[in-house]
Amino acid sequence: MTAFVEEQKERFGVEPICTALQVAPSTYYACKTRPPSARRRRDEALKPEILRVHKDNFGVYGARKLWRQLNREGVPVARCTVERLMKELQLAGVRRGKRRRTTIPDETVPRPADLVERKFRVTNPNELWVADITYVRTWSGLAYAAFVIDAYSRMFVGWSIATHLRAELALEALEMAIWYRDERLDGLVHHSDRGSQYLAIRYTERLADVGAVNSVGSRGDSYDNALAESEIGLYKAELINRRGPWRTMEEVELGTLEWVQWFNHRRLHSSIGDVPPIEFEAAYYLERDVVAEREFQPAKSP
Repeated sequence: MTAFVEEQKERFGVEPICTALQVAPSTYYACKTRPPSARRRRDEALKPEILRVHKDNFGVYGARKLWRQLNREGVPVARCTVERLMKELQLAGVRRGKRRRTTIPDETVPRPADLVERKFRVTNPNELWVADITYVRTWSGLAYAAFVIDAYSRMFVGWSIATHLRAELALEALEMAIWYRDERLDGLVHHSDRGSQYLAIRYTERLADVGAVNSVGSRGDSYDNALAESEIGLYKAELINRRGPWRTMEEVELGTLEWVQWFNHRRLHSSIGDVPPIEFEAAYYLERDVVAEREFQPAKSP
């Protein structure tokens, strides 16, 4: 009511407006002079924090992740309050779109067995990697992005951007993942769809060089590589679709570098307890070291 009177008082005057609204003018003046409530003061203090967190996280967080992040930063707030203030600020989280396939099955090449069978839950880093390719429209033509993702932490361990779909695109992403992990990968299962890029001799030989084994979805649909589809869907929704249109492949490459860095080190992921992938892996290695230290401690003499 007060806001409406403020907007119209220069045109009609306060008393005529209050008479039309059947409100005493003294009520309007009381509202004008009354100090803001504790809730309103709290709201005004929270709004800059909500705007900051939303902006710092690619503008993609919805109410749940904003609420989680604020509490992680020591800003106690209820989720319903975040939802209400986001509406006032006209903020919203990103929504995913549909995805087209970019890998083309090669039925003439012998296909490795499906060692995953849609079971993507693992207990260690470097136990299962999933890989896939997506496309990005640019003003100069299509660009293609290949990714390698660790199923344990959802971390993007390797990626590559190119203007072609040859095997080199996937191989460059794999090389980055091997370099990033910087260790032998004996027993690692590398899972992908039936795309010819992942069945190329150079690709499978490189996996064998580091002790990894290749696994390919047997049914040939997105569910056989659902984890990669899901994570790359975040990439498309949070970066590509939101920041476009893209002019060149180089622009996509720089944007991908920025997004992957944010995703691995700062983005809260609901599948791993609403922490960033790097934090989730750090907790795993810390716990492993503590257990190992306990096992090697000499027993105390009686």
